[in-house]
Amino acid sequence: MNITQGETGSGGFYKAQLEGHYGEMTYSRTSPRLIIIDHTQVDDALRGKGVGQALAEFAVTQARTNGWKIIPLCPFFKAQVERHPDWQDIIQK
Repeated sequence: MNITQGETGSGGFYKAQLEGHYGEMTYSRTSPRLIIIDHTQVDDALRGKGVGQALAEFAVTQARTNGWKIIPLCPFFKAQVERHPDWQDIIQK
């Protein structure tokens, strides 16, 4: 699975490609050190293949590497945060 990151004016995205299909997680940037993950979408053909989980883990790694905090508004990402207590270090309270 290949995951890439892109930046847009006030936010960005993480995009995963697998077997010719895509999954994407989008975020808004509220400051240089704070992002809001607001949406995750995975093509139906990739459901159950761990693409959403891989995107969430990539976001967590990026936050740790770059010293960011995340506000989890996306229901999928919020559910992943609840399953991973070890991610609390990057969650904005």
